[in-house]
Amino acid sequence: MMTTSNPEIAQSIVATGIRTNYHDVGTGFPVLLIHGSGPGVTAWANWRLAMPALAKQARVIAPDMVGFGFTERPDGFAYTMDAWVRQAIGLLDALKLDQVDLVGNSFGGALSLALAIRHPQRVRRLVLMGAAGVEFELTPGLDAVWGYTPSLDNMRKLLDIFAFDRGLVTDELARLRYDASIQPGFQEAFSSMFPAPRQRWVASLASPEADIQALPHETLIIHGREDQVLPLSNSIRLNALISRSQLHVFGRCGHWTQIEHAARFAQLVGNFLAEDDAWAA
Repeated sequence: MMTTSNPEIAQSIVATGIRTNYHDVGTGFPVLLIHGSGPGVTAWANWRLAMPALAKQARVIAPDMVGFGFTERPDGFAYTMDAWVRQAIGLLDALKLDQVDLVGNSFGGALSLALAIRHPQRVRRLVLMGAAGVEFELTPGLDAVWGYTPSLDNMRKLLDIFAFDRGLVTDELARLRYDASIQPGFQEAFSSMFPAPRQRWVASLASPEADIQALPHETLIIHGREDQVLPLSNSIRLNALISRSQLHVFGRCGHWTQIEHAARFAQLVGNFLAEDDAWAA
């Protein structure tokens, strides 16, 4: 355990050659939480409200994926879906976890889909929240997120895009996220991932629909009705493709379901992961 006053920095382990910062709380069946791709994002920033709630019933593991947060950024690293899947599987191997429940937010939803498709035996249940992972027309909101250039004003504008409830977008939050986005190496890695033109990166995160359709996992799909970053149609499409899926849509909610409806989100996900599989023959 690292000694630090920064709650975003937790434990450290080498996963497929990458020193990975990760949170590990609670006991029970392991749940892997994979964050989104906003500027300055970390696992803690994304999941800080969900982790303690889910940890009441499960072992919750939330890593900073390579290129984000406080995980090592190797020089010249190619940020690809293959690389992120390798890191996630490397983390499970390093922690000696044969199988986990998998919860992915936005970019993390696309990564969760890719991992479940390529390593289906490593996933018990799947939760996709405001997920990428299928083809869609780039939204102005996502274009703004991926095209972020650091300034306090730009961060404030992005937070207004993320949240339906503008009351969540305080000056303090904007300052915290802006400060996070300008830490050494953060913006350099982020700006290299999704340069314009950005429609191609939507495609690079997408899995083939035939592979999505073949997923055998019980899947919970969650989306905010007013999401300006990832369209609700993504989750409707995923629900149509995945036979063992259910879709829950939160009204008066943007791209931050786990923050804007934190208690409901944790209860919904917790109940889903706690279900027995007797009926899933």
